[in-house]
Amino acid sequence: MTPALYLVPAALGGAPARVLPAPTIETVRALRDFAVENAKSARAFLAALGMPCPLRELGIVALDADGAALLAPLRAGRSLGVIAEAGCPGVADPGQALAAAAHAEGFRVVPLVGPSSPLLALMASGLEGQRFAFRGYLPRDTVGRAQRIRTLEKVSREARETQIFIETPYRNDVLLGALLACCAPDTRLCVAIDLTLPGEEIATRSIAQWRRARAVIGRRPAVFLLLA
Repeated sequence: MTPALYLVPAALGGAPARVLPAPTIETVRALRDFAVENAKSARAFLAALGMPCPLRELGIVALDADGAALLAPLRAGRSLGVIAEAGCPGVADPGQALAAAAHAEGFRVVPLVGPSSPLLALMASGLEGQRFAFRGYLPRDTVGRAQRIRTLEKVSREARETQIFIETPYRNDVLLGALLACCAPDTRLCVAIDLTLPGEEIATRSIAQWRRARAVIGRRPAVFLLLA
């Protein structure tokens, strides 16, 4: 394997073999060095892939460690895998800084195929897929969140651009309530829950329809998409 930085998609939940293609799994199984967001979940992920060596023999370091030190395996001629908590590193997850450092030193950066919750949600939403923006987390405070929602709705309306954002699961229903309170009745909202899992639910409705539905998301991983 030519030394490279491999960006490894982790499952969004459940068995990785259900959502990762065989070439991705084969590539990961050949790696021995990893920079990870969370060591415990990364070890569980690697164990589920059936690594051909004991996990204790793997080099696993935290992504928040010194950036220069993280590239040591590449400088030594060994490939390095980057694993985020779930989904694709560098897309709504850590990893972009290490990819930038690898590029700066002339190393290959290779994205592996796997699930990305914002893109899966966009695919299924029926909303504008040519122009979209991922906005991450909205403000936690009530006033700041309401202001941000109105701003994103205005941007969406003027640019015909889908706005994508996420929330910590225990605040899902607070965010949904804020969206229903702040947005215009004809604005469309998609909520994508438990993507790739057996309980997956994806629904796109107008704000007026969501208000009548009185939906409850609960503490399940969710992606929100808005198009005014």
